[in-house]
Amino acid sequence: MPLQTRHLLGLDGMVKEDIELVLDTAVSFREVLDRPIKKVPPLQGMTVVNMFFENSTRTRLSFELAERRLSADVLGFSATGSSVSKGETLKDTARNIEAMKVDIVVMRHAAAGAPHYLTQVIDAHVINAGDGAHEHPTQGLLDMYTIREKLGHLNGLHVCILGDISHSRVARPNIFGLKTMGARVSVCGPATMIPREIEQLGVEVYHHIDEILPSVDVLNVLRIQLERDAGRLLPSLREYHRFFGVTRERLDRAGRHITILHPGPINRDVEISADVADSEHSVILQQVLNGVAVRMAVLYLLATRN
Repeated sequence: MPLQTRHLLGLDGMVKEDIELVLDTAVSFREVLDRPIKKVPPLQGMTVVNMFFENSTRTRLSFELAERRLSADVLGFSATGSSVSKGETLKDTARNIEAMKVDIVVMRHAAAGAPHYLTQVIDAHVINAGDGAHEHPTQGLLDMYTIREKLGHLNGLHVCILGDISHSRVARPNIFGLKTMGARVSVCGPATMIPREIEQLGVEVYHHIDEILPSVDVLNVLRIQLERDAGRLLPSLREYHRFFGVTRERLDRAGRHITILHPGPINRDVEISADVADSEHSVILQQVLNGVAVRMAVLYLLATRN
């Protein structure tokens, strides 16, 4: 069965069957990445443009690699040095690019909802690569893929998302996707970094990490987003590490093996200690590799949907 949607804008409302289809398809592409020749032809003759209005390293490189592994023609767009800096609107920029017969647009933008707006003005498939502090759906999918790869399933697991929930575009797709797949989801962090009424999304809220660790299977550790002024919500980064930092001592006290995820980039010895980031608990580098496979799956399923 094809995907039930022609765009990937978020995991809010994405049905279980579509999530399973993406994750299962990613398994095949993950095997491709282990081959001596890592290129396959499904998107040959198709054109994908990556429109990034915000800085990015992992996501942009991951999408570009996924597109090239699928044999697509790839165009890169950056707001810096483009007509946007001359006052061109998002609508005109997108429609001019689409006039070059682009099939898929991958977009990152600082404004929440920008990719949704894009679907109203162009006919190409749109993939949201992060819109403000709203959603980053492929990150949520690759996190779920990594958890399933490590633990074998998602249903019934207890996953805690720790840290700067308010500024994160990773927390929401994880919450939506994991809840849809039957996981128990909690959030933990300082009260200043937990959005009001987040319980309405069906999550449990904690403000003491040591209280929740003994029941957690997976800990998804979020970065303190200093570039979004998150630091002003804390007395100091040292105090944050003291009360919420994921350290070896905390994990040992929990008395169980906890799988650690982090979307990156890592602030070592702030939200997570260096020895834990490089430990047997961590699947952070697996997330990076799996991100290519998951994005290959999304691109393939959208491009071949019809």
